[in-house]
Amino acid sequence: MTINQSTLSWKNYLELCKPKVVALIIFTAIVGMLLSVPGMPPVDLLIYGTLGIGLASSSAAAINHYIDQKADAEMARTQNRPLPTGELNSANVLVFAAIIGLSAMLILVFFVNTLTAVLTFLSLMGYAIIYTIYLKHMTPQNIVIGGAAGAAPPLLGWCAITGEVHPHALLLFLIIFVWTPPHFWALAVAKKEEYAKVKIPMLPVTHGAKFTRLQILLYTILLFIVTLLPYLTGMSGLIYLITALILGFGFIYYAIKMMRNTDNKIAMSTFFYSINYLMIMFAALLIDHYFKFTLS
Repeated sequence: MTINQSTLSWKNYLELCKPKVVALIIFTAIVGMLLSVPGMPPVDLLIYGTLGIGLASSSAAAINHYIDQKADAEMARTQNRPLPTGELNSANVLVFAAIIGLSAMLILVFFVNTLTAVLTFLSLMGYAIIYTIYLKHMTPQNIVIGGAAGAAPPLLGWCAITGEVHPHALLLFLIIFVWTPPHFWALAVAKKEEYAKVKIPMLPVTHGAKFTRLQILLYTILLFIVTLLPYLTGMSGLIYLITALILGFGFIYYAIKMMRNTDNKIAMSTFFYSINYLMIMFAALLIDHYFKFTLS
């Protein structure tokens, strides 16, 4: 049986984009766009904004693949990526990242607005360069500081439609910013040995899994408080509030469960719960936006 090389190459380039991660990024960006106006936003801005932000995120992911290729080759979780396996070489990845990154900027500048293009570029550089090259290897707080880049998509989406940075957009940013540490640290606890092997100072490696589990619990409590702000500021109504309360208590439950049980399966369950948590929270914000119910 022969392998279709064109199909294989297409799949390799798609993997460079980290499609699952980028899909969540695009989703939160679209939610930001839809929340930015009372009705439906202009279709052209919605399409071009989504395309530009998605391509920029994919470019950042590809650069991350290039920079982390040596570490990826040593970690079981990432050793089958296109660069470690030799399916693609460094030049392939850099050219691909440059093309889609430049395309993203041109789309945003000419078809959306300059502010969104600038903020998207800063987000791309923040993740691909500042986080991946420096923060990731300098401090166990890497994911906290670097989380600002990952929290930007709903803010970028909002800005794509309105051309401004609105306080409500900053609330969306804040939710993802506070969500990122407990989300990623749950994975880091489960993969502690792999990060230690490649000398990446993730919090469980430098401070131990027990300390990290405590931080996860504290951050989930902080996240619970932060997620109440859209309702308290009048941005959202009861649909979102009920969802935030249920999912928030669920996240805290998982964090407490991690404190009591050191099984890595619990850590991975917490990690996967956190992904679903964010998706449902933003879906609730969107549903609430169009079908808002309040106590008044």
